[in-house]
Amino acid sequence: LDREPMVNAAHIGVTVRDGLVTLSGHVESYWQKRAAEQAVSRVKGVKAIAEEITVRLPVEVARNDEEIAEAVVNRLEWDGSVPLDAVKVQVSGGHVTLSGNVAQAYQRAAAVAVVQPLWGVLSIANEIAVMSPPAKPANPDLIADDIRRALNRGWFAADTVHVAARGGTVTLSGSATTLRDRDLAVATAWAAPSTMIVENHIRIS
Repeated sequence: LDREPMVNAAHIGVTVRDGLVTLSGHVESYWQKRAAEQAVSRVKGVKAIAEEITVRLPVEVARNDEEIAEAVVNRLEWDGSVPLDAVKVQVSGGHVTLSGNVAQAYQRAAAVAVVQPLWGVLSIANEIAVMSPPAKPANPDLIADDIRRALNRGWFAADTVHVAARGGTVTLSGSATTLRDRDLAVATAWAAPSTMIVENHIRIS
């Protein structure tokens, strides 16, 4: 946390028990909260994170729900990776819910990425669905093979993660060394053509 430039570690408390890390304290934005979680996920031996950090907005950047919603809609409209009018926005007490349908998983992730840095956002619930069935049914074996090859080209041996595909649903099992590796495996599965749902059962070893 001290080496993460986005985070003021002096305001974050850390306790660890049997690989479970609990983060407490406060930060000034949701973006900093996510940065702290991602920094901890890179540490070997971390099996799970209980995230209890609160977002305390500086008084000079306080935003009401209407202002947050307007900013979210504006950012989504200006981001070329998010289809126009595909994402619906709801804001309640600073908590943002994104819904709607997109054709590709990267568009779903992009919608969250552009909202995270906005002042006033306390949390984001991503309920956007990927709804893009191929013109003809994809071969599940080919989907699984594509993901395995992508894992092999990446950051750890593919034999630590098992991939199964059925229709547009990809199921991941096996083990990863860190939470970050597990997240990368999930992102790799989402990036495969024809993936509509990813079920993640990877354990941290």
